[in-house]
Amino acid sequence: MPKVEVERLWTHVHWLAILEEQGTYTAAAIRLGVSKSAVSQRIVELEKATGLSLVQRTTRSVRLTDAGNALVRDVRSAYEQIARSFTDVRDSAGVARGLLRLTAPVAFARQQLVPVLAGFFSEYPEVRVQLDVSDQISSIASEGFDLAIRHSNQIPDTHVAWKLSPTRSVLVATRSYLDAFGEPQHPEELVDHKCLYYPRGSDTPAWAFEAPATSPMAGKRLTVPVKGLFATNNSEALRDAALTDLGIALLPDFSAQAGLRNGTLVQVLPEWKSVGAFPEDIYLVRPYSTHVPRAVTVFVEYLRGQFAGGFM
Repeated sequence: MPKVEVERLWTHVHWLAILEEQGTYTAAAIRLGVSKSAVSQRIVELEKATGLSLVQRTTRSVRLTDAGNALVRDVRSAYEQIARSFTDVRDSAGVARGLLRLTAPVAFARQQLVPVLAGFFSEYPEVRVQLDVSDQISSIASEGFDLAIRHSNQIPDTHVAWKLSPTRSVLVATRSYLDAFGEPQHPEELVDHKCLYYPRGSDTPAWAFEAPATSPMAGKRLTVPVKGLFATNNSEALRDAALTDLGIALLPDFSAQAGLRNGTLVQVLPEWKSVGAFPEDIYLVRPYSTHVPRAVTVFVEYLRGQFAGGFM
């Protein structure tokens, strides 16, 4: 194949690599910022040029043939080097710029992250942020994210992590609910209350607590079975249910913060420490790389400064 023909197909091969990462034409098109038909056309042109089938198509996804995988494998490191070189040149001016792709849990993104973004853009007006809001744990590298916010105790060894903030779990309810049903003075009294909880598979719902230092049980743990009319896997929905007087909710402090500050929620059993309900730290995570774009570096620094003090 003439050299000029090979050079014309460089971007085609790159798009094939993105298709392999994303798994569908739709996802690849979104990642590249082009139409689905444009991606399909490039792959067809590449197959005609090579004389080989490079993609196996199904109704829901695509996967590369052996020839397609071999082509992508051989050129991937070259494209990664091109990306690093471009970023090095761009960042040499000392100005953070470009698109930063970020994924974060729903409740944290809505209640904590989005409200502080205006300050970041004021400092770094040439950085654009594309936020994916989801409680599903996606593969950062394969989905093309530069950063992820993780409310988790488990960070893969293949990733770099910064502790963003400590967090803890708190029991909350409205004053009107507590006036109507009584305010528990001990965790065992929760068995008589309507509890709003995060379901954990098929396990019988239960909350665990560590006794305060002033208690005869100081340091010991107590597990209490709970029941209620409503359970959900989203802390923001639990908070909203508590605000409608449906019961006592166990929430991460970042979901309870606003309600506690404005008085619409009241903390219940504040001296008892909730144990095991939610992770105790929030992390910023990125895939391992020898080069970190300046936009990523300044965004990490900014968020760590915003949330270093926690939420209570």
